[in-house]
Amino acid sequence: MTGEGIGYHPDLENNLLAFHDFVQNREYRYDDSGHGTHVCGIICGSGAASQGRYRGIAPGAGLVVGKVLDYNGDGRVEHMLEGLKWVLRVREKYHIRILNLSVGVGIINEPEKEQILIKQLERVVESGITVICAAGNSGPKDGTLTFWGESRQVVTVGCHDGIFCRNNPRRCETYSGRGRARSSLRKPDIVAPGTDIISCNAFFRNVRGRIRQAYVGKSGTSMSAPIVSGAAALYFQRYPMEDSEDFKQKLTFTATDLEEAWNKQGWGMVNVGRLLG
Repeated sequence: MTGEGIGYHPDLENNLLAFHDFVQNREYRYDDSGHGTHVCGIICGSGAASQGRYRGIAPGAGLVVGKVLDYNGDGRVEHMLEGLKWVLRVREKYHIRILNLSVGVGIINEPEKEQILIKQLERVVESGITVICAAGNSGPKDGTLTFWGESRQVVTVGCHDGIFCRNNPRRCETYSGRGRARSSLRKPDIVAPGTDIISCNAFFRNVRGRIRQAYVGKSGTSMSAPIVSGAAALYFQRYPMEDSEDFKQKLTFTATDLEEAWNKQGWGMVNVGRLLG
């Protein structure tokens, strides 16, 4: 689930298995914000429009996309709930192993709705699906994770570029959602790069058969989460008998310690090489 949908793009021609629109009930795939297509490209774009230069993490992965947010990135709790229930219904049909949540629902003023969403999300985890969610972009204050990012059962991904972008005042670590420093639950679980990530542009131009502006850079934890989701796809391809807990343990134990505060980096930077080793 990418939230904003998925557009037509040369790099994503063969990946889409299913699409469902919970916002306008359209039957065809679309992305009116560009965010969802960018996220999908990070996970599994083929790199066809760049001769392989801008491939996603797991180019062979399939996509089951639910659109739950509008073109402004706004959504209703009801659409999110419908989307999660749909994932459970089609889980076996499409062999879903991973749910990527590069979405947010803003401030929910009704705590009971927040709890309903969390419980539904945890049902998804209990079904055997690994849920990977963005930490959100409301940092750097303490306790600024997305509310479902605080769930013990999900993999929460913060944003950090390591040694890169140090002189960039817009670098993602300056606003990545932070966990609660004094909490016994240490969050986020992991960090991944998220500043100026190049991926598929839903609004590319086709000029006489030539693709123009096929890629665009975007920043935020929404870009970090699909990096980890792509790594998870590679992990389950390599170790098909492993489960979500096996993946989470291997992911955290093989991470590279950035020597940052725990509520900023979690276990550290995702290390795909060690994860698959």
